[in-house]
Amino acid sequence: QVQLVESGGGLVQPGGSLRLSCTASGVTSAIFDMRWYRQRPGKQRELVAQISVDNRPVYPDSVKGRFTMSRDNNKNIVYLQIDGLKSEGTAVYYCYHPGSNTWGQGTQVTVSS
Repeated sequence: QVQLVESGGGLVQPGGSLRLSCTASGVTSAIFDMRWYRQRPGKQRELVAQISVDNRPVYPDSVKGRFTMSRDNNKNIVYLQIDGLKSEGTAVYYCYHPGSNTWGQGTQVTVSS
């Protein structure tokens, strides 16, 4: 069974940066289709980044230019680099593997001065 574990969240000042990691286990080879979501307080979970077999990440306009998704296929790890954090970046960030319908437990990012 596939399991996903996120890490890298924490407290950061406005304008700061974080790099989140999602490590997959229970797979025999690299995972090719992965997504990052976030859930802000009082809002529904939303997609913020995704990557597929073409290794070209795509982003919604709300985060484009500040979020960067990448993948380490050898270690089955995906990353989310977040730059220029704003207050609305405060959220629980989740990785998701569509192929197995598996969610990670989430990692909290808090943007505060």
